[in-house]
Amino acid sequence: MRCLRGGGVSRDKGHPGVLSRVSGPDLSRRALIGGLAGASGLLLPANAMGVSRPRTGGGIRVASTSTSTLDTLDPAKGALNTDYVRHFMLYSGLTELDRALYPRPALAEIIVSRDQKNWHIRLRKGVTFHNGKSLSAADVVYSLLRHKDPRTGSKMADIADQFAEVRATGPLELLIRLTGPNADLPAILAQSHFLIVANGQRNFRTANGTGPFKLVEFTPGIRTKVRRNANFWKPGKPYLDEIELIGIPDEVSRVNALLSGDVHLINAVNPRSTRRILTSPRHGLVETKSGLYTNLIVRQDRLPVSNPHFTAALKCLIDRPLINRALFRNYATIANDHPIPPSHIYFRKDLPQTQLDLDRARWHFRRSGVGVTRLPIYASPAAEGSIDMASVLQEYGSRIGLNLAVNRMPADGYWSTHWMKHPLGFGNSNPRPTADMIFSLFYKTDATWNESGWKAPRFDSLLMEARGEPDLQRRKQLYGEMQAMVRQSCGSIIPVFMSLLDGHDRRLKGLHPVPLGGFMGYTFAEHVWWEG
Repeated sequence: MRCLRGGGVSRDKGHPGVLSRVSGPDLSRRALIGGLAGASGLLLPANAMGVSRPRTGGGIRVASTSTSTLDTLDPAKGALNTDYVRHFMLYSGLTELDRALYPRPALAEIIVSRDQKNWHIRLRKGVTFHNGKSLSAADVVYSLLRHKDPRTGSKMADIADQFAEVRATGPLELLIRLTGPNADLPAILAQSHFLIVANGQRNFRTANGTGPFKLVEFTPGIRTKVRRNANFWKPGKPYLDEIELIGIPDEVSRVNALLSGDVHLINAVNPRSTRRILTSPRHGLVETKSGLYTNLIVRQDRLPVSNPHFTAALKCLIDRPLINRALFRNYATIANDHPIPPSHIYFRKDLPQTQLDLDRARWHFRRSGVGVTRLPIYASPAAEGSIDMASVLQEYGSRIGLNLAVNRMPADGYWSTHWMKHPLGFGNSNPRPTADMIFSLFYKTDATWNESGWKAPRFDSLLMEARGEPDLQRRKQLYGEMQAMVRQSCGSIIPVFMSLLDGHDRRLKGLHPVPLGGFMGYTFAEHVWWEG
């Protein structure tokens, strides 16, 4: 039996990230609490770690990288980091992730499954929406099933295809039946897109959630203002009275706003700007090592780049140490052309590291059939580091006879106009909490975001098998084979995993890294306090 229960998560002795399988018809108390000691370091009160106790009151102003007239209050449609932050301020999910990305109960008091296919959920009592309505199973059923409705436009529609049935079994109880076993469902439900809205809600010009803050003002592309929810279901939280969230796309302007005191927290600090922040006695930097990457996309279904020799040549032209050192000032980790970072429990350590090798690149390029054809490669500030990566690749390519033309596209409109639209271009992927999610979204044959058009039936089969495999070692073996396949033959080239860098006013307390994203995995609002 696999179970999450309020107050903690039971773990297998083999690894702290695996929820315990309990034999017998009932959940024993020992099984439900046995794994907490290993994770208790994540739950220590602030004063136990030598820092001040949280204080209530005050307000802050936060600047994110992205702002758009398409900014939304609908969690299902969230597309940018500003959306994710906004949604976590206003809504709550069935589960949430701790700083090690292990799922913990949130609105769900207990989630249990014997077969990883049929999941039984019991909700917390006494949770209310901002308008005073009590949370019920009907709200959760509606929130999850709307992802399957094409009219919703959910960014998680591909993931929600796994929901074969979602139905209430009581006022505070429901069943999620999946199309196949998926041991990662508790982690999936912690994503911002699956935050819970009220039953029947269709008007998202305002927000009615169960989150730590209530909406005061929302102007797409300009600002979001929120005020503390005094009836939040977590006693004592949040600590801040107010937060204003704005977007400042230009990084230099964002850093200037922090240093001048106009804002108190920013994300996506360029490594080149870290010295400016670190030399200020009033400001600090939070580095989060993560699975964030910018990748070169080589379309496997477009001529003239679809020859496997051409992809192999490009992989041998990537100077990864140079990219890490020169572009990211060592605020990155060398990657190996697959999306699983070294910190992940399923990372395969024994795969040979792809390295810069001009002779091997030349050998593959001569067999690719591309010849002297001038190939445009599309890059943009929207895909962090891509313009510099393209320029480095252009230089190395010239040494083997590859003729690349770097097309610099503006950030505005890049994802809708250019991403996945050209034979050669760049993508960028936020960290995901599970291997299944990253592989399902970007590498499965029929995935909407299958960036390189890669088709590998064996990979798809392994993905389905791993999704429902309860044994950790077997799962690790399956994901290891998938990493090898992606590294060897997929048209996604990943040079490095980038650290996430947030700059902050030192009076803002409670910040810590969460590998899911900047801003503490976009959930900072609930956890930080002000000592001004």
